[in-house]
Amino acid sequence: MMKRLLVAGLAFLCLLTPIQPAFADASRIKDIASLQAGRDNQLIGYGLIVGLQGTGDSLRSSPFTEQSMRAMLQNLGISTQGGQSAAKNTAAVMVTANLPPFASPGSRLDVTVSSLGDATSLRGGTLIMTSLTGADGQIYAVAQGSVIVSGFSAQGQAASVTEGVTTAGRVPNGAIIERELPSKFKDAVNLVLQLRNPDFSTAVRIADTVNRFAAQRYGGAIAEPRDSQEVSVAKPKTADLTRLMAEIENLVVETDTPAKVVVNERTGTVVIGADVKVSRVAVSYGTLTVQVTETPQIIQPQPFSNGETAVQPQTDISVMKSGSNVAILNGPDLRTLVAGLNSIGVKPDGIIAILQGIKSAGALQAELVIQ
Repeated sequence: MMKRLLVAGLAFLCLLTPIQPAFADASRIKDIASLQAGRDNQLIGYGLIVGLQGTGDSLRSSPFTEQSMRAMLQNLGISTQGGQSAAKNTAAVMVTANLPPFASPGSRLDVTVSSLGDATSLRGGTLIMTSLTGADGQIYAVAQGSVIVSGFSAQGQAASVTEGVTTAGRVPNGAIIERELPSKFKDAVNLVLQLRNPDFSTAVRIADTVNRFAAQRYGGAIAEPRDSQEVSVAKPKTADLTRLMAEIENLVVETDTPAKVVVNERTGTVVIGADVKVSRVAVSYGTLTVQVTETPQIIQPQPFSNGETAVQPQTDISVMKSGSNVAILNGPDLRTLVAGLNSIGVKPDGIIAILQGIKSAGALQAELVIQ
């Protein structure tokens, strides 16, 4: 009896306790927006990889590799007078890297190397000292180290096997930063947040969330949405910019995205957004299969005749049609829409054709993106 009363009391308390709604699309600001002053910068350079086991550039087909070798040896004080070398243990490569924001001199970067000539593999090579420059022509890093190649190749006289790409690789922590970026984070007078998925509703919600926080912390609003992608945050006089950004990026915002359907006809991939809706429409899908079979017949001449052997063509054509059911689609939400498409029993390529037809009929309340 006591157990029954306890269960009834708990049920009554659950009915009185309000249930807070959970936002399925709530995310932190740091996950949906990036700091404009905190973007990466691309670096590029030209270098040589040495130590290859006969898989480098052929100097006759890649003359720039020989010119680079001669220039490098001359800078090292080695005379290059003489005939042309036939060694294939060197390869010319382009070296690329991304300079992260607020990087300081002395820290290291990963670099990517890609062959320029006719080298067959960079496995086992070593990248020699290569300067990496930015868009302004200044040297920001210097790269050097052993190259790691994930692909491999093997060949014999009559067969060869290749897996992955052997003419590109990486040098982990192979570049050392020598120069820092001119701008400083502390020198900024405000913060500009850039949305990774531009949307006016999300930008306004970010500004409202930041202003609610600032009203309690600093006594006034500091955020203003500029457009669908940028939200400007002014720095309060008593605030530290680094601490302010750390507090703002952890605020939770309910995101919003436009209804969109992405279709990739090459791979047969269909991605349907959560807000996609379909007005009431009837759909009929039928698969038409045409099979053509060629069975030529050989006709021999009669014995003791002067006839010639001839080939008589014979073609059989069969036509099959299946799946001609008519289904009514009315997708007020994603689950209903997917269930309606599956009820027709079509493959992904058929779903692509159906979605295109629904869009042409004006019943698809979403943007259709065909890749």
